[in-house]
Amino acid sequence: MSLVRIRFLPLAAAVALSAIPALAVTKMVVTVVEQKTGQAITDLKAADFIVLDDRTPRRVESAEYTTTPVDVMLLLDTSLVGHMVQPVAADLIARLDEKEQMAIVSFHSSADLIQDFTASKDLLRRAVAGVKYGNEPRLLDAIFAAADGGFESASYRRVILLLTSGAEGNSRVSERGVIRLARKKGISVFPVYMLGYERSMFESLARQTGGALFSIRELGRNSTKPPAERAFNVLRGSYTLTLSGNLALGEKVKVEVSRPQKLFVSALPLE
Repeated sequence: MSLVRIRFLPLAAAVALSAIPALAVTKMVVTVVEQKTGQAITDLKAADFIVLDDRTPRRVESAEYTTTPVDVMLLLDTSLVGHMVQPVAADLIARLDEKEQMAIVSFHSSADLIQDFTASKDLLRRAVAGVKYGNEPRLLDAIFAAADGGFESASYRRVILLLTSGAEGNSRVSERGVIRLARKKGISVFPVYMLGYERSMFESLARQTGGALFSIRELGRNSTKPPAERAFNVLRGSYTLTLSGNLALGEKVKVEVSRPQKLFVSALPLE
């Protein structure tokens, strides 16, 4: 199979994203997960949500939980330490439903599309089996490259499923630049990681794009279900919040849930 090279944008292009004007947004996609087990919380009402737009409260008119198919771009760590997560890739592929499609991008110091979107699990497994490992993981660069034009023909919810050892190399694109692009493109980022070196970055990527993060080790201790099954249960389901007014949501929007349990809450404004 010939590889399609994904070209990284120069840093100047990423910086230019700061000039993107805000659009009027009254809806947002919200994902709520129980932190310890990675279990999706599905029974919340509008009154349970608190939305703060740069510390200014926004009233939640309605909150509807739905489950939908997803279009998944699997970013597979193929750096020097990426081999530790390869077995999880096969399990993630196995969880794909009939209506869903997946593409696979391998990444280390560069990112390569090794399988375009397909519903064929056999093609996806062959792509994973044929990867070669080497070089440092430029994780943020890979997410940026995948988000920038990777979902042009997507039919369902756009999801980047980041399967990583947990290490980040010397990416040229900033975390903020990746988040801005993902939000502009309507893409949710779901990191699935082995080591917690970059946990705070994974939390930020997920929290600000309507995603969630999954520690392979923690889920192994706290859940009887495999990490791949739990991840797909979460990324297929989300709340759509309808907010009062028609003012655009700023970059510092924050969503909280008024429940005593420890929850991970993330949001993706809809344009």
